[in-house]
Amino acid sequence: MRVIAGTARSMPLKSLEGEDTRPTLDRIKETLFNIIQMEVPGSRFLDLFAGTGSIGIEALSRHAKEAVFVDNSRRACAVIRENLKFTKFTDNSRVMETDCVTAVRKLAGLGRFDIVYIDPPYGKNLEEDVLAQLSVSDIIDRDTLIIVEEDLDEELAYAEDLGFEIIRIKSYKTNQHIFLKKRGA
Repeated sequence: MRVIAGTARSMPLKSLEGEDTRPTLDRIKETLFNIIQMEVPGSRFLDLFAGTGSIGIEALSRHAKEAVFVDNSRRACAVIRENLKFTKFTDNSRVMETDCVTAVRKLAGLGRFDIVYIDPPYGKNLEEDVLAQLSVSDIIDRDTLIIVEEDLDEELAYAEDLGFEIIRIKSYKTNQHIFLKKRGA
């Protein structure tokens, strides 16, 4: 696993041992960032279920202004901190060791994020709770791009009921990225 492009290009990132984390494959990460490349520079990036931090670090490498990493695993947060130190992105990042719903609540009042990346463990519907909390939070608005990495079988049919619209779906062999925005009032 490595940083694909930007100021930290080709730098290797540490990963977690075991099956608790499934890092996004480099080719999928590259496709994702090709899709969002114009939104990343200067953005505030929120990486939920961050795992190793590779997605948020990729955003920082591509000139995101700031990234916040959230994971409830102590081991994952330690790896994220090591990767941030190695890539020299500690000054414009924050790591929160908590569950993602609590993190969204704690970030309230601290400014809006431009991009929110949600990569929960598949098949546990954790993204629904996070989207429900985001729908009532001031950390996003109609301009915030929300990306959910999900199993191919997931449709996020409930997203419309939470006030979101699906603007794009990019499918891969085993998973997909679902792009959402908050509907305007």
